[in-house]
Amino acid sequence: MPAIPSLAPHRPGESLLPALEPLLEQVAKPVQYIGGELNSQVKDWDCGGAHTARWALMYPDAYEVGLPNQGVMILYEVLNEQADVLAERTYSVWPDLERLMRDGGVPQFTVDGHRAVGDFDVLGVSFSTELGYTNLLTALDLAGIPLHARDRGEDHPVVLAGGHASFNPEPVADFLDAAIVGDGEEAVLHTSRVINAWKAAGRPDGREGLLLELARSGGVYVPAFYDVSYLPDGRIQRVAPNRPGVPWRVAKHTVMDLDAWPYPKQPLVPVTESVHERMSVEIFRGCTRGCRFCQAGMITRPVRERSLTGIGEMVDRGLAATGLDEVGLLSLSSADHSEIAEVTKGLADRYEGTQTGLSLPSTRVDAFNIELANELTRNGRRSGLTFAPEGGSERLRKVINKMVTEEDLIRTVTAAYAAGWRQVKLYFMCGLPTETDEDVLAIADLAKKVIDAGREVSGRRDIRCTVSIGGFVPKPHTPFQWAAQLGWEETDARLARLRAAVRSDRRYGSAIGFRYHDGQPGVVEGLLSRGDRRLGPVIEQVWRAGARFDGWSEHFSFERWMAAAESALADQPVDVGWYTTRERGEHEVLPWDHIDSGLDKEWLWEDWLDALDEREVEDCRWTPCFDCGVCPQLGTEIQIGPTGKQLLPLSVVR
Repeated sequence: MPAIPSLAPHRPGESLLPALEPLLEQVAKPVQYIGGELNSQVKDWDCGGAHTARWALMYPDAYEVGLPNQGVMILYEVLNEQADVLAERTYSVWPDLERLMRDGGVPQFTVDGHRAVGDFDVLGVSFSTELGYTNLLTALDLAGIPLHARDRGEDHPVVLAGGHASFNPEPVADFLDAAIVGDGEEAVLHTSRVINAWKAAGRPDGREGLLLELARSGGVYVPAFYDVSYLPDGRIQRVAPNRPGVPWRVAKHTVMDLDAWPYPKQPLVPVTESVHERMSVEIFRGCTRGCRFCQAGMITRPVRERSLTGIGEMVDRGLAATGLDEVGLLSLSSADHSEIAEVTKGLADRYEGTQTGLSLPSTRVDAFNIELANELTRNGRRSGLTFAPEGGSERLRKVINKMVTEEDLIRTVTAAYAAGWRQVKLYFMCGLPTETDEDVLAIADLAKKVIDAGREVSGRRDIRCTVSIGGFVPKPHTPFQWAAQLGWEETDARLARLRAAVRSDRRYGSAIGFRYHDGQPGVVEGLLSRGDRRLGPVIEQVWRAGARFDGWSEHFSFERWMAAAESALADQPVDVGWYTTRERGEHEVLPWDHIDSGLDKEWLWEDWLDALDEREVEDCRWTPCFDCGVCPQLGTEIQIGPTGKQLLPLSVVR
């Protein structure tokens, strides 16, 4: 893939819109590139004088996916509140515009001021999934930024990664200057202050001086300052810092007291359709349910609740700022908020008679009740309910620590169908550790029992249950980080048997819907999620072969990835199977061991053994501490209610 032959001449901070506008007439969905969203900001390029810290924040996917991303939206606002900091947004451009930009010499641009990304001090990329890595390379190349960190000079942006995938940044270490793990609010402000001071001091020691200052703070990981050595069999021998003052382990950032960080205050409203057409409020952060497959739950500990009044204030302000009519109450397990009943009733009371709807993401079976559901649907909206048992059999749910029995599920869906719901969606995974064909086929039996229960209690035949299956991918910093991943052929074979079992009984016909993802994309995700620096050439080679938007099935090519891996790893003692379907040993050095999520590796190993023994572990919110390590190592604590406060004002909004 050739780089842009010559970038359109422009002054730093100048709008590229005159050069970009003629191209937009030739592409699909040009509106996604024009910016101008309600609550967006275009600050003066020199808003803080000569020492302004300038950020281009990127979500490496299409606008419709990236704009609603809560993390980017929060950081955009946090940064722009600072007088001497400027932040704008950029998203991945579709291949039709990419081709035109290359032909016309138009570089990667921000949607706010249509400024060249290469003119900024930092390109901050939020990776929620590893399948966005090739989109990063496209953006770098379009921006005129050298792909490899080692080739960048003082005038190039610092390429800095965040998001959940940054908890193992090693596969993209060649392309990153730095990574921040954990919560970003305080971290980006600290990084901005370092940049401001570095500029004010005359940029001492150039680019390396800036990166050293960030690395020595202990909260920013700079891959170039660490050397990795390998054993003859391909395993990692050691990861060690190669500069004085650089820490052996880089700790994650944890924001405490969410009420002190009520962001976003002015949520962005998209100018075209997006994946979430709602105003979202994060009601708590972290989860200690202990689902062993769930990286998000493990790496965001401890639980920190936003107060009842804090939630109410954010909803009130956000609705006024956006004009949206749906509020999503977001967290990893929203119904677990200690005052969720008071939150939903208070908001339902406040907005009764208006068009404002409330919604929760997927709800745990054992946290759901009809009173909660009725409050969420009081204004007349009643969509389907989604539950996530994850494992088909009770045995497998013990393995993954999803403490939900079949009796729990049937009781919950029966109550929902009796209360007037007609549609229930159940989410499961295929390929979990110790899984057998019988565990997968149990999903079909469970779905049929759900339909039977619904028909019996409602006396109706129009009861539906949609079964959605995702492939399990082992993730870093979880008890399953040592597990072997199921190969794609076996995953597809199990899903085929399950599909046949669902469709085999005419009594259920169209009552049970079946949605699934085949096993091949999961293999690539697994390769990248537990990979190391040796995968950099694989990612670069597959990108040069045309890989873009790997998270979209119509753009993903398994064959292209496998060909790149075979070629790039030909001289290495490792291959795709070594990274994916191989089980790791207790004492193996894992690629992310120098990234400190706060979790004790010994505790994770014990929990892995508990999984193999089918032993469950309670939620530490309601039981004594079980020593995962997070609170003492990071100096944090669980922050939960109840606060005992009421949601004011009590008068109904009309």
